[in-house]
Amino acid sequence: MSGAAEYGSLAEFASVEALRAAVGGLRKRGYTRLEAYTPFPVEGLAQAIATSRDWTAVAMLIGGLVGGVGTLALQYYSAAINYPIDVGGRPDASWPAFIPAAAEMTILFAALAGVVSMLIGNGLPRLHHPLFELDRFSKASRDGLLLVVRADDPHYDGEAVRRDLSELDATHIETVPS
Repeated sequence: MSGAAEYGSLAEFASVEALRAAVGGLRKRGYTRLEAYTPFPVEGLAQAIATSRDWTAVAMLIGGLVGGVGTLALQYYSAAINYPIDVGGRPDASWPAFIPAAAEMTILFAALAGVVSMLIGNGLPRLHHPLFELDRFSKASRDGLLLVVRADDPHYDGEAVRRDLSELDATHIETVPS
């Protein structure tokens, strides 16, 4: 694996079909760290490239549980243990009074966990990307169908990747410096 000096290899394809075929061909050859850049949505491309599980829902569940249970525990501690006040003969830990705040904190913590998980999953914040250095990358917003095989892929070998991409009908291949 040679990931120290380069981010990966960039290939341009002439058609959507060639891009889809290249993704399928690279997947069959064992490559897992792929990125595609197109000026318009390509049906099925995101599913063909995606390999990792999205942890946003799990993070939101954990965040919601922490927020709700934490708020209930805080209210119980403050009302029943730390500073109990006898109000009209009610019990110190009157749980129905704790529900509105716990529900609000459940929603807040779940939303915050979801945002943080989304940012981490998308690799953000990232102010600069190695692809921005390439002149050809600007075509991705106009008419370019680009595919990147990242150097942190377990099967990455620069020469082998470029050979595989040329076999898969790439019209242009270049190395992306890190």
